[in-house]
Amino acid sequence: METALVSCDDHLDLNMLPANVWADRMSAKWGDRAPRIAVQENGSALWMADGESWGFWSGKPMGFKGPKPIHTAYDRGGIEDVTDLRAGNPQLRLQDMDRDNVWAHLVFGPVTSIKTQDEAFMKACYSAYNDWLYEEFCPVSPDRLIGVAMLPPHPEAAVEELTRLARKGGCRQANLQIAVAEPRLDDKRWEPLFDLLEKSGIVLSFHVTVFPGVTKAFDKYKGSPGATFLHAKMFIDQFLDPFVDLFAWGILERHPDLKIVIAEAGIGWVPWVVEELDYRHFRLWECKEFWDDKGGIPHKMKPSEVFKRQVYGTFQQSPTAMRLIEFWGPENMLWASDYPHPDSIWPNSVKTIAETMSQLDQSTICGLVGGNAAKLYGLDLSQATVKARLPIGNEKAAA
Repeated sequence: METALVSCDDHLDLNMLPANVWADRMSAKWGDRAPRIAVQENGSALWMADGESWGFWSGKPMGFKGPKPIHTAYDRGGIEDVTDLRAGNPQLRLQDMDRDNVWAHLVFGPVTSIKTQDEAFMKACYSAYNDWLYEEFCPVSPDRLIGVAMLPPHPEAAVEELTRLARKGGCRQANLQIAVAEPRLDDKRWEPLFDLLEKSGIVLSFHVTVFPGVTKAFDKYKGSPGATFLHAKMFIDQFLDPFVDLFAWGILERHPDLKIVIAEAGIGWVPWVVEELDYRHFRLWECKEFWDDKGGIPHKMKPSEVFKRQVYGTFQQSPTAMRLIEFWGPENMLWASDYPHPDSIWPNSVKTIAETMSQLDQSTICGLVGGNAAKLYGLDLSQATVKARLPIGNEKAAA
């Protein structure tokens, strides 16, 4: 079968950003405080901002020798030299997408986000990145490079930035680094953001982050093979509280047109949580008379009903996910390649899809790998000039 693939969780991290992303837009006002590249004595390079290191930059050789403790997609794809910043160079990125037979990427910005205690400087950094994304990067191929805006992790700043982006147009999805967002979502200060998301039609996403505060569980175990297994816990930890908050405080029920994508946190843990929320909803309504003179119960819908109406989840290579389609609903699951992260399946997306989805009917597969994304983001896949031939059904038999 032949179909267009839309990957709904791909990346453009700090290490792959062009050196001028912030300097061109911030230097006039912020001078040397603006994020810039600093070359070290050993020839490697770092992002420096306001006197603080943000992390390494791949535009200069790392000078790392010997076996690597972690492999990225580039390692698996036979690409050793990444100083050309492939993920941040739209032409090279498109070449990598062609190699993987993928039509479009949802491009998430740096998951380490922006580190500063200066609120004004923080807002300027977010705005400058988003402007570069929508004015320089995505326009090279707007149907294929679908930028995900970065929102500051505080409600007032997030509303200000989203308002600015909505006025400019072109933003389909905005990401809130939920692990570092303050205050928690039950705070009424977030309501204007939810209102604006509904009004604008922009999808909200929560993506995992790798901030030191989030990964402190690793500190005790650094250098141990067992530390790699802690990722499974870390991913769920970041999402569990905000996910439950969406239902416990009626956020989704109050905002029925708000769409939320849970990105790169796995989707296999979600069914039990929603099932338990349904049970607690039953227990709540079992005591309706108790709440009648206390304002009543605002939660009218079962959490599972709200969930299927408004929540989407991404997955890469998950046999478990394929067995949860009935629970999630076939239109609420979004395939992703996670390019070029260590968990990525690039450049083997076609092979992986065939291995994990061959038991499904073709219409379901088409939805999972692109059709659902087209509906959510308003994409016209009939214009796709890159399509994947999946060895499924007759094609598999012929092979």
